[in-house]
Amino acid sequence: MDFTISPRIEDFRARIARFVEDEIFPVEADRSTWDDHENIGYPAMEPLRAKAREQGLWCLQLKPETGGQGLGKMGMAVCYEEMNRSIFGPVIFNSAAPDDGNMMVLEQAGTAEQKERWLDPIVRGDVRSAFVMTEPHPGGGSDPGMMKTTATKKGDTYVIRGHKWFITGAADASHFILLARTSDDPRRGLTAFLHHKDEPGWRIERRIPIMGPEEHGGHCELFYEDMELPADRVIMGEGMGLKITQMRLGPARLTHCMRWLGLAKRCTEIAGDYADNRYGFGIRLADRESIQIKMGDLAMGIEMGRLLVMKAAWALDQGSFAKKEVSMAKIHCANLLHKAADVAIQINGARGYSQDTVLEWIYRYARQARLVDGADEVHQMVLNRHLAEEGRDFWRWMPAEA
Repeated sequence: MDFTISPRIEDFRARIARFVEDEIFPVEADRSTWDDHENIGYPAMEPLRAKAREQGLWCLQLKPETGGQGLGKMGMAVCYEEMNRSIFGPVIFNSAAPDDGNMMVLEQAGTAEQKERWLDPIVRGDVRSAFVMTEPHPGGGSDPGMMKTTATKKGDTYVIRGHKWFITGAADASHFILLARTSDDPRRGLTAFLHHKDEPGWRIERRIPIMGPEEHGGHCELFYEDMELPADRVIMGEGMGLKITQMRLGPARLTHCMRWLGLAKRCTEIAGDYADNRYGFGIRLADRESIQIKMGDLAMGIEMGRLLVMKAAWALDQGSFAKKEVSMAKIHCANLLHKAADVAIQINGARGYSQDTVLEWIYRYARQARLVDGADEVHQMVLNRHLAEEGRDFWRWMPAEA
């Protein structure tokens, strides 16, 4: 097992690290640059995105012919972790959800015409996008088979009716990937469609208030009311919607984990800096055994997360769906991020609970990590299913070919 990275990936990592330190941290520290939803405001964001493009740090996840750098999932793991030392890092490099996952699935599954119309503007940074899948009860959430939104064939068009919610980025998005039911076939019953924000037949009911800071465009509740879409809006063909979700959600879950590791490391940095300089009862915090145990445990947890993420990234690069590897990484990294923020706040005391650092922002953001893209319990059930099917082979090493 080779844990080294190529000189090219190391060059990207180092340049991203310098960009985050020199360009993004000063903007993050100035709260006047934040918008009303505790994200970086567009006036401050766009100049940084332009600099990232100029320096070749843009869309690292995509192929060169699409406008990216073709780093593969393992290279992305290294670079995404570095990007998210800043809470605003991923969006600056055009590697933030949901655009990140939408670009990757359109690159893989879109026709040449669909890529030109729907993908290229996202790659350029001209528009934002959303992935419209989740529904309120009794519709589909982690189980897309429960989907109630329908797309009924009518001549050369499809008529969409349904109710969606917690659609990330919808309020600022122009391009949408929509999942709807076209038949009751358990495997070929769902279809993925493309639509633009200006097309009639749908509306945003509300931007749902949440406890944490929000991505650009929030998390919205949508209604589709007889929206008509032509057949050329279908991705990969009718009935291939479940395949689209598999192609998109596995890598997207893992990119969340990559980014969360960066935030967890940022928490340890803030905690470590404070412990090094804060004295109480005649002793420095960093010299207290209780603090050393907490920090050592976090360091180990982060490294465990990196190994899980890298194994899943390797599996994806080999062409696997990496379902169990992604599930293990998702569970561990989501819980790790919450723990890292909690421990860092505890070490910082009242300072950590205040807005003098970004710890409270990360803490509120972290609570959603155990819910988005499948709750912990869903992934634990996935792992148990693999264990029941594979037995001792669950832990099988893959031998190299002779």
